[in-house]
Amino acid sequence: MKFIEITTTQNVTIEYEPARLRERALAWFMDVMLILLGYFILLQLFHLIFGGIFSGDISDVAIVLLPFLGFFLYHIFFEIWNIGQSPGKMAMGIKVVRLDGKDPEWSDVVLRAVLHLVDSLFSFGVIGAVLIKTTGKGQRLGDLAANTAIIRIKGTSHLFRLADILGISTLENYQPTYPQVRILSERDMIFIKNVLARRQRYPNRAHQEVLDDLVTHLMPLLGIEQRPPNSLEFLRTLLRDYIVLTR
Repeated sequence: MKFIEITTTQNVTIEYEPARLRERALAWFMDVMLILLGYFILLQLFHLIFGGIFSGDISDVAIVLLPFLGFFLYHIFFEIWNIGQSPGKMAMGIKVVRLDGKDPEWSDVVLRAVLHLVDSLFSFGVIGAVLIKTTGKGQRLGDLAANTAIIRIKGTSHLFRLADILGISTLENYQPTYPQVRILSERDMIFIKNVLARRQRYPNRAHQEVLDDLVTHLMPLLGIEQRPPNSLEFLRTLLRDYIVLTR
C-alpha cells in the first residue's frame, strides 16, 4: 500500500493513504453533476425572468462558456471554504492537502482548477488518470503544479477527530494535569492523536523519536521545564486534559 509523507511545520512527518483513482473519479463525477444541475436551474430561471431579451451569438457563447466558469468557481469556492473538500470529495471521504503540511491556499486551488482543463476536460480524464496511477503520490498535473495531493480521510486508521476519542472523564471526576493545554488548537490535538496512532501501529525506534521530538516542541509552548519521563503517556495525558477542559 502506498503512503504520502507530509512533513508538518513542526518538522514531524506523518504518512497518509492517497485517495484511490476510483474515489477521485466518483467525487469528480458527483461535483460535475451538481454543477450541471445548478447550471440548468439558473438557465431556466434566467429564461423565465428575462425571456427573449438576450439572443444571438453572444447568448450562445455565454451558454457554452458558463458551465466551464461554474466548474472553476465551484471548485475554487468549496476547496477554499471547506479546506480542501468539495461536496463530491466530502461524500467520498477524501480531501486536498499541501505536501508541506499547510492548508491549501487560494493560489493552489486556482491552479488546480485551471489545470483541470488538461487533466479532466479536454483529455476526457485520460491524462489525469494516467498521472494518478503512475506518480508516486497519485498526483495529476494540477497537484504537481500546486504541490498538493489528495488523501483519504475515511476508512483510514491514521486520521481521527477529537469527537472520536470518547469515554473520558469530566471535570467532576477528573483533575487535569496540564490545564495550560487549552492554548493549543483542535488541529494541534488532532495532530498529536495522529502521531500517537502512528506510534501505536508501528512501535519502532523511528516513530518513538518522532514522539520525543514532539514532546520537545510542546514543552516550551506549555511552559513545562522538566521533561516528562514517558513521552507516550505525556501526550496521552495532554489529549485527555484537552478533551475534558474543552468539551
